[in-house]
Amino acid sequence: MIREASASTVAHPATAARGAGALAAIARFFSIENRYLPPLFITTILLVGQVSFGVLESFSRTLLAIATAIVLELVLSRLVYHKWPVLASAYITGISVGILTRSPEYWPFALTSAIAITSKYVIQWKGRHLWNPSNFAICAMLLVAPEYFATLSTQWGNTVWPMMVVWALGAIITWRVKRFHITATYVASFVVLAFLRTGITGHSFVAEVSPITGPMYQLFIFFMITDPKTTVKSKLGQCVVAFFVALAEMIFRLAQNVDAPYFALTVVGPVAMAIDIWRSSRKAKLIVVG
Repeated sequence: MIREASASTVAHPATAARGAGALAAIARFFSIENRYLPPLFITTILLVGQVSFGVLESFSRTLLAIATAIVLELVLSRLVYHKWPVLASAYITGISVGILTRSPEYWPFALTSAIAITSKYVIQWKGRHLWNPSNFAICAMLLVAPEYFATLSTQWGNTVWPMMVVWALGAIITWRVKRFHITATYVASFVVLAFLRTGITGHSFVAEVSPITGPMYQLFIFFMITDPKTTVKSKLGQCVVAFFVALAEMIFRLAQNVDAPYFALTVVGPVAMAIDIWRSSRKAKLIVVG
């Protein structure tokens, strides 16, 4: 009996240690240091959307978009910075383009990815990006090649579980990487403004709010508007920008623009970034002078 009690006593700390180790591993996986977490999440969106509703134009076109983004990232990083890049960002850009693009041709997938990656190296001010790459590329293609290019408009419909899976994972991940406040502000603003639109358009509230349930919006709210390199630095500023993106989207939507969120971010995002860069530069000069 004494031996059994001793074994039990020893086993409890070991079990506790294993439990603590498992929790620590989970925390590390969902931490901001895990660069592969966003790629895994966006791949989950792709798989859930494809299995549920076939959101992709084709796997081959999506792979072309991803390959173009990765190859161009490798080439430009070596040419401009003389180093090999971490490819997680390029993968996210390529898969976003692959999911969101609609075209019977192959070349728009490659060209959109190419524009997105190139914009990261060309369109900068004081070393910071002004536009989210994939959002910029999508808007450019919508403007210059509308006869060959369109965007994903599928919604989850009455099947709730795919959306719940994506939203649950997205909420956990954005919270862990300290970006959930941006997503939450945008979603809350969208819902309130959808209610406002019902009084203007005469449509039902469900009709006005339903677009946010689609796969396209999952990419938009969890990746595009939370992109660390194209959002302002302060937490309050990020929330303010998210609200103005939602407000600009409402204006575009009232103008019957089905690609309202992309154009809203394209207009509001760089203005906010320019102001933030200017303020940061001015503050740095005052510190140096002082």
